[in-house]
Amino acid sequence: MDDIVRQAMAKWPDVPDCYGWLGLDSRGQWWMRDDRAQALGAFQSGLPGAKGSVLRHEKLIDFIHRNYEADAQGCWFFQNGPQRVYIELEATPHIWRIGDDFEVTSHTGALAQVNKTLVDNDGKVYLHTTLGLGLVHTLDVPKAAQALEMSRWTLEDVAADELPAQYGYVMSPEMKATASKRA
Repeated sequence: MDDIVRQAMAKWPDVPDCYGWLGLDSRGQWWMRDDRAQALGAFQSGLPGAKGSVLRHEKLIDFIHRNYEADAQGCWFFQNGPQRVYIELEATPHIWRIGDDFEVTSHTGALAQVNKTLVDNDGKVYLHTTLGLGLVHTLDVPKAAQALEMSRWTLEDVAADELPAQYGYVMSPEMKATASKRA
């Protein structure tokens, strides 16, 4: 986490959390979700316009990456100064890229070591790593297959809808927060 973020958190400890405004898609892209996009439906819904607008500002994306982490309940967020901005996930908290030497890197740029490879009923490939679970970027699925053929990684079948509970992450922190307020 950036030092300036830590300082802002200490200076303003009671800033309310932000929900629904930022999403991470299955290709590792960040999406800004204004009121209009949120009104169209959930980030995960696939409805036209519900994702919002893809972020292209490199310095903002780098800032998000440096300050991206999970809370104790498995809700992923980025710490924006004193405000915690919770992330709507389309798939998983990490989107993995695989290098020619089978080096695995998160969409944030963080390196990870592979523990196991998972495949769901739709043929989507996931890696459980030292940083947690993530979906393999579609362009890198052939490299994952090559690693499996070379016996570098082991493969297990998995049900995609069981992944959040099994690996401790929340797809929609906003829905979780709303449900908690009702209870």
